Parts: sequence; structure tokens; C-alpha cells
Amino acid sequence: MENSSQKLLPSLVLVGRPNVGKSTLFNRLTRSKNAIVANIAGLTRDRHYGIGKLAADKLGEYLVIDTGGFEPLVKEGILSEMAKQTEQAILEGDAILFLVDARNGITPHDKEIAAKLRRLQQERPVIVAINKSEGLDKNVICAEFYELGLGEPFTISATHGDGVRNVLDCIFKQLKQNFHDSHENSEKISENLVENSPVKVAIVGRPNVGKSTLINALLGENRVIAYDLPGTTRDAIEIEFNLNNKNYVLVDTAGMRKRGKVFESIEKFSVIKTLQAIENCNVAILLIDAQADISDQDAHIADFIIQSGRALVVAVNKWDGLSAYEKQQIKIKLGRKLQFLNFAETLFISALKSNGLKKLFTAVDAAYTAAMTKIPTPKITRVLQDAIARQAPARVAGGIRPKPKYAHQGGSNPPIIVLHGNSLDELSPSYLRYLENTFREVFRLQGTPLQIQCVNTNNPYDKDKENKNKNNSNSKNKSAKIKNKK
Repeated sequence: MENSSQKLLPSLVLVGRPNVGKSTLFNRLTRSKNAIVANIAGLTRDRHYGIGKLAADKLGEYLVIDTGGFEPLVKEGILSEMAKQTEQAILEGDAILFLVDARNGITPHDKEIAAKLRRLQQERPVIVAINKSEGLDKNVICAEFYELGLGEPFTISATHGDGVRNVLDCIFKQLKQNFHDSHENSEKISENLVENSPVKVAIVGRPNVGKSTLINALLGENRVIAYDLPGTTRDAIEIEFNLNNKNYVLVDTAGMRKRGKVFESIEKFSVIKTLQAIENCNVAILLIDAQADISDQDAHIADFIIQSGRALVVAVNKWDGLSAYEKQQIKIKLGRKLQFLNFAETLFISALKSNGLKKLFTAVDAAYTAAMTKIPTPKITRVLQDAIARQAPARVAGGIRPKPKYAHQGGSNPPIIVLHGNSLDELSPSYLRYLENTFREVFRLQGTPLQIQCVNTNNPYDKDKENKNKNNSNSKNKSAKIKNKK
């Protein structure tokens, strides 16, 4: 279930046939680039929510809901699923902004949508906005669209912002009381969010592994389109929900294929959105299809999550449809191909049947707690000294033995431990892994990457090294003077 805070804010739904500029207007109203925009029909498919920023200084916060191209007469296929999403958004909305295209004029498709919206006029405001009207005679344009029977239309340009304020003023006048109440509520909501900041969870993986199905299973409703067709999800959709009195933001992302198989510009935009969602989340759930072979692409996605420093939970989906032998083989392949993810908890679930979802979010909470943990410096140093006492660093060339002296925490999400000492740049990768595993075990850092940084302490008695540093600095100064003379 979505967070109740959304219901306290008045919502404006953008409705219209494909490619009339709904996503462009959504980005303008929210002052963001959250919705993918391209001159291609049917780009938006799921409902996309955002906080309205334009005119919010006068009227308080409000929700803007972007929808896919509305095909009310289609009864099957992906277009039918998009229509269901739009109809649900219309039911949620306090006001509806019906976008039409000034360049194409009124179409039979517009008339079908208008007939559906006219039934709602008594319940909520329905405003017609004629988009792409820049450079055209406004009187001539408006005359044609009176035929829709939805009152006086407005001419706007979502790209340039012309006329958008006028439309908002008209809508806000009809919802003035609601918007006044929402302004008071928004302050309370923002205070609550500071105290109980939601955990942002991105669900990522290859195409058609069940990401949207998992989102719907967690929410208990068909919030996003789950269709048996790779590439159904194109944008990164953020959805607030509450589980066990904890606030989360779920991010449904587009499936990521191998780079060599990505040809369409839409898919490239979708992949960029997915990568941004990973970088901006607190915890990533890597979803793997148990009924498909575990591929190198799964490992590449996992590696990007680690490089981004995000906490991680591995969820193997479609587990219910496998035999005992197939399950055993999958576990063997997981251990072989994703061995570098041994710090993350691996769970076996069925999104379609909602099996294993409680354990999934227990693991998400544990990973988030580990990523945000704060460790006192004395404890870290004590664990470091105990680890050295059990196994000292190996000597390197010249008989030098690296000497870590103390350590402290340098950051969170992911946790960073900074080592101080002598000759630490000579520590071997295997010894750093030993220290990492020690810190992870003692401080229970399961589910999060752990970074170790080394800082060398200068030895005041190492005259040779001091002379080398002076010579290097002198040579740099000389070369700089020569350049300046030239």
C-alpha cells in the first residue's frame, strides 16, 4: 500500500492520447527530468508521481501524476494495461488536465477520451489544455476544441512554459480549499519525513525477471504494469509504501541487457535511469530469474551495485516452479558466478505467489542498518589490533613490514574504515580482504560493501624519504618556473 502522505496532497492527473506532451509538462511542473521524454508515441507506460513545484510557493505542495497514452477502447495487450493504469490515476486525482495536440487538431481518439472524462466533471475539475500551440493563432485553435464539451480550453506550450501558469490558476481556484488544507498538512508531513526518513529500495535485474510483479505483490495492487514481455518497464518509477510501520520508497526499474544488445534510444535512456536509480538508492535488490541461466549480465549488474557502494540483497525469483535437482544446480551456479557477493544475503522467492517476501524485507532492513552503522574509533582500533595479533602483515621487499597502528570510520553508506600506519601501501590485497572479513564479522556488516582506505603516517626519522620528497618538490618548482618563462 502506498504511503498515506500522498492522499493528503491534492493531485493533478495528466491525461491524453500518446505523444501529446504529458511527460514534458510533468517535468516542467515538477521542475525535474524524472520522466523520459522523446518524440516517440507510447513512451510512458506506468503512473509516474512527482511533487509539483511550479506555483507551489503560493499554494503549497501538490502531486502531479503522469500517465501513459490513453487507449480507452483497447481491451487486450500492453495498451490495455496502460489504459488500466490511466483509469486508476483518474480515480485517484482531484483534478484532471486533458492534453490535446494543437498541431494535429481534434482527433477521434480525443473525442473518446473526452466522452469518458465528461462523466467525471461533476465530481472533479476537468480542464482541456491545447499543447504545442506556440506560434499559432490561439482563437482559431480554441474554436475547434470547444467540440469536446469540456468547457473553455487553454492554449499552452509544455516545452516553453507558455500558458502553463494560467491553467494552474484555473485549477487551483476550483480546488482552493483543498490546496489550503494541503499546505498545512505538507508542513506536518515534511516534519514526519525528517524524523522517519524512508529507505529507498531499487529493484534491479535483467529484463523479464519479475521486477514489476514483485512491486505489485509488495503493494497488494497492480501499481505498475506486469506483462510477459521484456522491456515493459521503461522508466524508473518511485512508489512510497509502509510495511510494519516503516516507510520505504520502492523503485521499479527497466531491465538491463548487455550493452551490445541495446540499440534503441529509448532503451538507452531506460538503462541510464536504472543506473541512476542504483546510485540514488539505499538498498538494491538484485532480482535473478531462477528459470533462466545465471548470466554474466547478472554479475555485471551486481558489480555496478558494489562500485556504487549500495547495500545489496540477492533475490532469486520464480523459485516455486523448479524441481529439487534444478534448485540444487541453481545454488551451485550462484556460488560459482556470484561468489563475490558472499557478503549479501541470498533469498529464494516467488513474486507471483508472494512467497518469501517477509524475509526479503527483513534482509533489506538488515542491509540498510549495516550500511548506515556508526562504529566508535576505539572499537575499530581494538579489532584491528586483535586481527594483527592473530595474523601480522607479511614482509615485503627490503624486509619492510607494513604497520597499521589505528583505524577510524570515514563514512557510511557504504561504511568506510580508514587505516593509519607505516608502509600501508605495501599491504597485499589478500591481507586487506582478511581485515575486511574481520571487520564485517565483528561488526555484523552483512549486506553492505565495506571500503578500506589506507593513510600512511610520515616517519620523521626517515631522512632518505624526506630528501626524496624535497628533491621531487624542487624539480617540480624548477619545471614550473621554466614553463612560466616560456
